Amino acid sequence: MNKLFVTSTITVILLALFSGCVSSHKTPDMSHYPPPSIPNPNDVDISDLEENLTESETMLSEGGDYQKKKRMAFPASEYYSLPKLGKGTISGTIYLTDNYGSRVIGQSTRLYLNPYTSYSEEWYEESYLGGAKMEKADPRLYNYLKFNASDNNGKFSFYGVPSGSYYLIGTVNCGQRCGFSNPRNIRLVKRVTIYGNQVIHQDLTLTLN
Repeated sequence: MNKLFVTSTITVILLALFSGCVSSHKTPDMSHYPPPSIPNPNDVDISDLEENLTESETMLSEGGDYQKKKRMAFPASEYYSLPKLGKGTISGTIYLTDNYGSRVIGQSTRLYLNPYTSYSEEWYEESYLGGAKMEKADPRLYNYLKFNASDNNGKFSFYGVPSGSYYLIGTVNCGQRCGFSNPRNIRLVKRVTIYGNQVIHQDLTLTLN
């Protein structure tokens, strides 16, 4: 009888311990935790998409303010139709070739992939090629840019790029070596097209005259 009592007692204790272990691994209630924060596009600096840094400040008015060119309305439907996911890779090196034929590497500089649309084409034609100072870009543009930075050797890579055409954009800082009295950022832009899981090598470079 005592053995039966002892056995029953041990069984009850083991069941209690087992139940306690199981309950201790329940999924915690996360409902009281705040939702993850979402970056505000207005906090991201995309001002260098709004001017052509390869030109001197010839757009200054007599009052000292830039004469800004009005942008077209943001073509939301055109951007909404862009593919969101991709498997492509675009890599290369960003650099200038100075007046002596030597490379000036863009070290640790920020680069963008800006999808080719009527909106970005206007910027390319009017600002990059034409030298016009544009109005501030629509903040919705940020949602469609892919950002990256070069390493100390000027090398960069964009992964997971959706199929389509893009303006590859970056800047290289250069001063007297490039013929300027003070250091300045030189804008470089190259249009690149990618499909599927292509791996494209595209250097971003400019030869100074």
